[in-house]
Amino acid sequence: MGVLTQLLTLPLAPVRGVGWVVRQVTDAAEREYYDPEPVLEGLRELERELADGLISPREFDRREDELLDRLEEIRRHQGAGPAPGGGPR
Repeated sequence: MGVLTQLLTLPLAPVRGVGWVVRQVTDAAEREYYDPEPVLEGLRELERELADGLISPREFDRREDELLDRLEEIRRHQGAGPAPGGGPR
């Protein structure tokens, strides 16, 4: 980029800075949203609740299906695709 171009586009520097910040926030939010660890922890906690008798098998199945669907979405996003056999069970 030449000196003349830099001088002419100097007023746009704040806009470019805001764009950079928005990209950074979006990237961080995406990383957090597609992190499988909270879902895996949710599955572990769900199993503990069932083992401790805090939830019924029916409630366990319903919530487990939700978490497994979320885990499949994360894996698709990461390019791994669903696990062989339709999912981790």
